[in-house]
Amino acid sequence: MSPLDRPQPKPGILDIAAYVPGREGAPGVAKVWKLSSNETPLGPSPAALEAIQAAGRHVELYPDGSATKLREAIAEAHGLNPANILCSNGSDELLGLLAQTYLKPGDEGVFSEHGFLVYRIQILAAGATPVVAKETDERADVDALLAVVTERTKIVFLANPNNPTGTYLPVDEVRRLRAGLPKHVLLVLDAAYAEYVRRNDYEAGIELVSSSDNVVMTRTFSKIYGLAGLRVGWMYAPTHVIDAVNRVRGPFNINALGIEAGAAAIRDKAHVEQAVAHNETWRVWLTEELTKLGLRVTPSIGNFLLIHFAEDDGKTAAEADTFLTARGFVLRRVTAYGFPNALRMTVGPEEANRGVVSALAEFLNG
Repeated sequence: MSPLDRPQPKPGILDIAAYVPGREGAPGVAKVWKLSSNETPLGPSPAALEAIQAAGRHVELYPDGSATKLREAIAEAHGLNPANILCSNGSDELLGLLAQTYLKPGDEGVFSEHGFLVYRIQILAAGATPVVAKETDERADVDALLAVVTERTKIVFLANPNNPTGTYLPVDEVRRLRAGLPKHVLLVLDAAYAEYVRRNDYEAGIELVSSSDNVVMTRTFSKIYGLAGLRVGWMYAPTHVIDAVNRVRGPFNINALGIEAGAAAIRDKAHVEQAVAHNETWRVWLTEELTKLGLRVTPSIGNFLLIHFAEDDGKTAAEADTFLTARGFVLRRVTAYGFPNALRMTVGPEEANRGVVSALAEFLNG
């Protein structure tokens, strides 16, 4: 049968390289540490688990399509107007909804060289053209981003902090980026790792959204809150953006368990602070120990590290990945992000962190 004798996807869909999540396991290994998807080693808040159990008794009912309880909890935690918050099936859904709402064929969407792979996917899915801006020292470059903006640009995606590098733009640079964009261009600040950041010159985007008509901030409960399996995300945006995206999203795009768990999780500030403290301690320790082994580690403010292997010593990231996997340590290859000789490692529990360093020392000295 000819391909023309069956339904065809619209132009551009088959040009998309499907997103490949971090690997789950290591075949044949008894104990596996999954350090490939930036999940919290502390798990979710006990309060969130209790909320899930209670909500689970009524899953025959549709959830609140407006996610009122969750939006009010988020608004309370951040001092926001609930009317400017939209909840979602993970922040990934929001990236897609924004692309579908604001991009059409002939338009362009911009992102940085090592930015989140989903940006390219959603730009192409909307029928638009992805445009990549070069980075400087593995960090988004405001001048490079502005240089690729044209009259066809309708949206700019900026992950801050960025995945997989862990680098960030300080607030002054983000504001300079927004000031340099035409007013009709939507700036999407993807702040999935914002809760981990403890820097005086960093802002997730709340202040900029509040003072702008063309800035949106997306957040997730998948990282520090430990609700990745429930898929809970949210967006803070101007009223006109909320109105437009509400017309596109599914009527029940966030499930009842996610609403209840998210509301409980964001109120458990002690659990969040515990996660931050664990991450600060072990991210610093891992960076120091890996550097002592002769590996280059990109300075990170997230809950992960980008580990580079020297190309001239014959020890490649692919070989290291195989070596680590055989010992139960599952890290993330990042070739698709433009780093063929690097691995991304989630900051995990103490045993896993020490185990990776020990295994890499054995690998490099073998």
